[in-house]
Amino acid sequence: MKFETPAGQNPIDQLRIVGQPVDRFEARLKTTGTATYAYEYHDVAPNVAYGYILGAGIAKGRITSIDTRRAEAAPGVLAVVTYRNAGPLGVGNFYVQRMLAAPDVDHYHQPVAVVIAETFEQARAASSLIRVDYVRTEGQFDLEAQLDSAPVAQQQPFGGPTETQVGDFDQAFANADIKVDETYTVPDQAHAMMEPHATIATWEGDRVTCWTSIQQMNWGTRDLGLILGIPRENVRLISSFIGGGFGGKGTVQIDLVLAAVAARMVRRPVKIALQRSLMFNTTIHRPKTIQRIRLGASRDGKLTAVGHESWSGNLAGGRTEPTTLSTRALYAGPNRMTRVRLATLDLAEGNAMRAPGEAPGLMALEIAMDEMAEKLGMDPVEFRILNDTQVDPENADRPFSSRPFVECLRTGAERFGWSARKVQTGKVRDGHWLVGMGMAGAIRGAPISKAGARVRLDRHGVVTVETDMTDLGTGSYTIVQQTAAEMMGVPIHRVVAKLGDSIFPETPGSGGQQGAPSVTAGVFAACMKLREEVAQRLGFNAANTEFIAGEVRSGDRSVPIASASADGDIVVEDSMEFGDLSKQFAIQTFGSHFVEVGVNAFTGEIRVRRMLAVCAAGRILNPKTARSQVIGGMTMGIGAALMEEMAVDKRFGFFVNHDLAGYEVPIHADIPHLDAVFIDEVDPAISPVKAKGVGELGLTGVAPAVANAVYNATGVRVRQYPITLDKFLDRLPATI
Repeated sequence: MKFETPAGQNPIDQLRIVGQPVDRFEARLKTTGTATYAYEYHDVAPNVAYGYILGAGIAKGRITSIDTRRAEAAPGVLAVVTYRNAGPLGVGNFYVQRMLAAPDVDHYHQPVAVVIAETFEQARAASSLIRVDYVRTEGQFDLEAQLDSAPVAQQQPFGGPTETQVGDFDQAFANADIKVDETYTVPDQAHAMMEPHATIATWEGDRVTCWTSIQQMNWGTRDLGLILGIPRENVRLISSFIGGGFGGKGTVQIDLVLAAVAARMVRRPVKIALQRSLMFNTTIHRPKTIQRIRLGASRDGKLTAVGHESWSGNLAGGRTEPTTLSTRALYAGPNRMTRVRLATLDLAEGNAMRAPGEAPGLMALEIAMDEMAEKLGMDPVEFRILNDTQVDPENADRPFSSRPFVECLRTGAERFGWSARKVQTGKVRDGHWLVGMGMAGAIRGAPISKAGARVRLDRHGVVTVETDMTDLGTGSYTIVQQTAAEMMGVPIHRVVAKLGDSIFPETPGSGGQQGAPSVTAGVFAACMKLREEVAQRLGFNAANTEFIAGEVRSGDRSVPIASASADGDIVVEDSMEFGDLSKQFAIQTFGSHFVEVGVNAFTGEIRVRRMLAVCAAGRILNPKTARSQVIGGMTMGIGAALMEEMAVDKRFGFFVNHDLAGYEVPIHADIPHLDAVFIDEVDPAISPVKAKGVGELGLTGVAPAVANAVYNATGVRVRQYPITLDKFLDRLPATI
C-alpha cells in the first residue's frame, strides 16, 4: 500500500481500541521477572560459552605486541580472539567505529581481545593474563582546542544540512534593535541504560543467529553482514525485549560483532555482556557541543535574525551532532543562518542519543530565547507566541501539516499557573529555598518510513501480527495489538503481537521517534489486505463491510470473523510506503515544558518541585503508554540539566566516570510528580493512522526549562550544563 495523499476517514477513526489507555501487554512479564532479555536466554543455544572483552589501555596509538599464551592456558579457556586471528572485520553503514584494535588503537577501551571460556568468571580471570604492549601517540581529546580549526561538517544522510542561509543574517543582526549573543556548552553524555549491551551468538554453517539487544533490526542485519563480510540474508537477529536503548542500541555494537566472531571461532554458542566501563568508553554517546546563539529582534519583539553555530567532535569520518535542527523550524525570522562544525577527536564515537540534535540544540536556543525575552521586557511565553509561524521558516511555500505550538504554550501556562511567576529574579522564598519558574518550547521531527507486517487469522478468530519492530520499554507490543484489534474488529485479547525478529516483515524499528507511526501504518496496510480477503471469502463487498465485535457485517447480514478461516488460516502480508507528503508539508511534533525549582539559598542544592509537559504529536495511540514515554523523557531532561556529564581526562583521553557510581542520573528522590497532557489533534499528512512519535518530544526542551527556572529563582544565569552548584554558588543572592 502507498500513502500519497492526506488520509480521510478509515477504520482507525472508530477509536474503540486505538486511543484508549490500554495496559501494556508485557507489564505482567516485566513485573514478575519473566520477560526474557538478550543475555537471559538459557535454552536457545545449548553448551554456551562466555566471552569477556579486554579493552585498550591507551586512547591513541598502536599495539606492538600481544601475548595471549598464559590466558589460553588458563582453566576453562577455549580461545582468545585478537586482530591476528579474528579475520577481516569491516565497518557498518551507520557507525564508523572499528570493533577491534587491529593493531591501531582509535580510542580508549577499544577491544583488543576477547577471551572465550566455559564460565564468565574463567573468561574474566584469564583476560588479566593477557600482556599487551603499546606505542602511545598524541591524541585529540579537547573540543575547545579545535574551535578555530574545525571545518564545517560534511553533509550526511541524517541530520539535515550542515550549513543554511536565508536572507542576510549578518546585516540583520548588526542592525537589530535588541541582541543576544551567547555561547552554551552541553557536555558528553552517556545513555546509561539499565540493561547492558548483550548478545548470544550461534552459527549453523554460514548463517548466524543472535539474541541481542538492538533497536533497529534492518540496520542490524545490514551492518553485521557488512562487518563480518557475509550476506545480510545470512544474519538473523532476535530481540524480544530491550532494557533501555535511547539510541545507544540503534544498530551493531561490539557485543554483537565479537560474540559472532567468537562463536565462529570456537564453533559453539558464545554469550557476551559488556561491563559498564566498556559501555561508556567504547559504545556510542552524545558528544559534547559548544553552541553560539545569536538572536536579533525589533523592539516590538519580532525576531529579525536567528543564528546558530555549533561545534562537536567525533572519530574520523563520524557524524556531527545536528543541534541546529530545532532552530531551523521552531520560530519565525526572515534572516537566518545555521552552521555545524566537526572536529576530529580520539574519543569513543559520538552518535544518536535521546533526541539527537533537538535535545542539545534546544538546551542552547531556549535559554537564549529567555534571555531575549528579558531584554525586551516580555513574558517568555508571549515572546514565543509572537514569533510562531505556520509555515517552514526556511520555505514560506511549505506549510506545517499541523502546528498547535501556540496551543501547547497557552495550555501549559494556564495549567501550570504561569501567571503567578514573578518577573524579578531571586525574590520568591520558601524557608531556606529560593523558588523560581521556567519554561521552554519543544520540537522534534516526525519521520516515518516504510514498514511491513504479516497478519494471520486462525479458525478461532485470533489475529496474529508479525513484524520486526522492537520494544525498548515504549509499548510497541501494545500499540500493534491495538491497531490490529481496531482494524479487524476483535477484542485486544484476541490479538497476538510477535515482534523483534529479523525474519519478520521489515520496519525501521525503534529510533528517531519514527517507530510507532511507521509500524502502525504497516499493520494498517496488512490489516486492510486481510479485511479484503475475509470479505471475499464470506461473499461480502469489502468496501461496504464493517468489522465490529468479532463479527463481519454488511447490510443486514452478520457473520463471526472466525468463520472466514474455518477451512484454514488466512495469512497476508503488506507494507506501507510513503510518497512525498513530507516534502509538501513540514511535519513535526511540538510541545511546551514548565518547571518550578527550589534552590537552597545556603548550599545551592537544586530541587525540581513540579513539572508539566504539554505535547502535540498527532493522534495519541495509547495515552497511558504515551504518558509513560513523556515522563521518562522529562526525567532524562532533569538529568541532562542538573547532573549528567562524562568527564574527559584530557591527558590520557578517556571518560573518567565510566560507571553508574560516577556518572550521575536521576533517582526516585530527585523526581517529583510529573504531569503530562496531550493536545487533541490528528495529522492526516503523516499516515492513515494519523499518529506521530512522541517519546523524544518528552525530552526536548526540558533541560532549558529547568535552567530558566534556576535563573528565575536565583538571578544567576548558567550557560554550561549540567547546572552544578560550583557554577553559581558564589553568585547566589545574599542570605539574611
